[in-house]
Amino acid sequence: MDGRHTAASTFAACVAHLAGAPAAEVPLDAGELRLWLGERGLGLVPVEDAPSFSWAGPWIAHRPSREDGEPRAVVMFGVPSGPIWDPAGTKDEVLDGFVLAPLDVATWTPAAAGEAGTGVVEALVLAPAAEAQTVTVQEAVATPAGLEGDRYAAGAGTFASGRAGSALTLVDAEVLESLGRDVDHRRNVVVRGTDLNALVGREFTLGEVRCRGRRLCEPCAHLDRLNDGGILRPLVHRGGLRADIVDGGTIRVGDQLTPR
Repeated sequence: MDGRHTAASTFAACVAHLAGAPAAEVPLDAGELRLWLGERGLGLVPVEDAPSFSWAGPWIAHRPSREDGEPRAVVMFGVPSGPIWDPAGTKDEVLDGFVLAPLDVATWTPAAAGEAGTGVVEALVLAPAAEAQTVTVQEAVATPAGLEGDRYAAGAGTFASGRAGSALTLVDAEVLESLGRDVDHRRNVVVRGTDLNALVGREFTLGEVRCRGRRLCEPCAHLDRLNDGGILRPLVHRGGLRADIVDGGTIRVGDQLTPR
């Protein structure tokens, strides 16, 4: 790196400015940035007509650099909007824009995360391929790629493998019981006694395996379809946790989940 501003570096700096985070913590890669924001309950919403957009609050625009004409990010504000922070020095033309928004405002307000609590593994669930029938096992070998025998460890899942939070998914047994029906939840680990939402951004152990919670494992239309409908709404903010496997080993039914 030559220390010069880039579109990615200025965008990350603007996100940090709005999120109140150190700039060095914000990923430059777009996919990693989305995951980083997801851990904080945030997302980026594209602006449809950015050149004419006005917003009584801060938003991020790309404008041409005065140095080389290439896009650089700035923080905009107001009705009409103008730049309030321009880290690279840009021209007045707005190329595109994004609003940094909470993933949920009030519809399903998540409960405040308290102590996660120590839980216990009640079930381990694997599926060899996307949409394949799941099987329950008494123990599973965990590696940074996922659980051996599961589709995401093999790169054969419905969604991409190898991304942060793709290696392991967990769900609360009490949440499943509250649905009042058998559900093909597609999560790897069923636990009881732990507030999984409180583990976002935190490390924990499953037996001998060290993990890090990345973001909520929210339900989606794909999961709803696999269950013939009726579970999308009840699982909002209750669909479990996505996690990375930091140090591998064997996870067994009956192992403790212990926050670190």
